[in-house]
Amino acid sequence: MSEQIVLRAEFREELGKAASRRLRRLSDKVPGILYGGGVDPVHLSVTHRDLSKAMQEEAFFSQILELSVGDKAQACVLRDVQRHPATDRVQHIDFLRIQENMPVQMHVPLHYLNEDRCVGVKLGGGRIAHNLIEVEVSCLPRDLPEFIAVDVADLEVGSSIHLSDLELPDGVSIVALGLGEDRDIPVASVTARRGGALDEVEVDADVDTQEDDADDESPEEDAS
Repeated sequence: MSEQIVLRAEFREELGKAASRRLRRLSDKVPGILYGGGVDPVHLSVTHRDLSKAMQEEAFFSQILELSVGDKAQACVLRDVQRHPATDRVQHIDFLRIQENMPVQMHVPLHYLNEDRCVGVKLGGGRIAHNLIEVEVSCLPRDLPEFIAVDVADLEVGSSIHLSDLELPDGVSIVALGLGEDRDIPVASVTARRGGALDEVEVDADVDTQEDDADDESPEEDAS
């Protein structure tokens, strides 16, 4: 497991759009809110520099965070990030309090393993398609995985790995699978390359068939 990310924040008293604009422009801080857990929401601000550094970590978006506000530390998860449509700069950020005995639903990244050893690529000349880069799971906070591994070593051309095929840690379930069998979508698959080795094999087979058909023609048919 990666080291828990700690983010310092300050209480924010001035609210509203104008106050948020001043906060971003004059103090280079990002307005945010901490809510949930049966406690009143807390309006806060985070230094943009500290937030940008924390967001470079993959775990920031899928793991339990420690938000230090005043003299207290609160376990929470990232719930929403609002960005400027033109600059992509973070404009507002939401955090959700967590409780140890209450399940959380989080999007966890998928890490694809053994792509260089994939049977469908090395022997079949296929290409790996990543249909998902993350999956939503439900579990208690202590069971939240850092990522879910997807081993594609034995995947052949035309085959897929579905959500139900993923190996999950104890206590972790995939949210989509609880909504019906039709949600068991492919996570990764190996497809044939267009114009690649597989197509050449098919062309050779067609040529062989045509030659066999020509050999079967009788002399009388040729003479006529």
